[in-house]
Amino acid sequence: MIKIKTREEIEIMRESALIVSRTLGMLAKEVKPGVSTLYLDKLAEDFIRAEGAIPGFLGLYDFPNTLCMSPNSQVVHGIPNKEPLKEGDIISIDCGAKKNGFYGDHAYTFAVGEIKAETQKLLDITKESLYVGIREFKVGNRVGDVGFAIQNFTEKHGYGVVRELVGHGLGKEMHEDPEMPNYGRRGRGKKFVEGMVVAIEPMTNLGTHKIRQHNDGWTITTLDNKPSAHFEHDVAIVNGKPELLSTFKYINDALGIETNEEDEFRANS
Repeated sequence: MIKIKTREEIEIMRESALIVSRTLGMLAKEVKPGVSTLYLDKLAEDFIRAEGAIPGFLGLYDFPNTLCMSPNSQVVHGIPNKEPLKEGDIISIDCGAKKNGFYGDHAYTFAVGEIKAETQKLLDITKESLYVGIREFKVGNRVGDVGFAIQNFTEKHGYGVVRELVGHGLGKEMHEDPEMPNYGRRGRGKKFVEGMVVAIEPMTNLGTHKIRQHNDGWTITTLDNKPSAHFEHDVAIVNGKPELLSTFKYINDALGIETNEEDEFRANS
């Protein structure tokens, strides 16, 4: 059952989402060759707790850490470890936080030093597909409209759209209805209404869309071991339109990126 949020609840959720946004912004300055994902995980846990929140992933479904850290061919759910990042890697950092009873949850894929041009394009297209999907999250549209938009945009570039892993509703639970696939058919699925909040999160592979799960029960990699990218925002329907609760502003500031890609999804737009 879809749980509709009041304006007051949406503002509480915005606070949780922005804690995650600031966490990712802090980490953006720390992602570099020689740094371990376990070190980044500890930084994130300390930062989230200092913000008066609790890590949203730690212990959720028995996950052992604060961050899902998924380098290179790992799609999602990678477990932090002591292995240092290397020049040319990419790393998806998926982060959650819970404050005042509500979750924030979003993700960004970072370049570690200089990366290959084809890998950078994968990151760029996957992030752009996120906003392509968000535009369809509005009153009167349906789940399939978002999935179709993301899939159509991404597959035009020859990339594989992961089928088995999807976005989701968000609120007092990390995963609520509806599921939000990154593929689909227009006009299909549950209809969007005022007050819905979801996490939209394209997961795009440089090669095949097929994946496999590892024996640790968490780590997911591409079947052909080619790189995968993952970007995620928390979005509410306010006044019939999509409004971002999370932001990549802190990441952009840390990395010196100038962009207006989020402007159309702001409250005053």
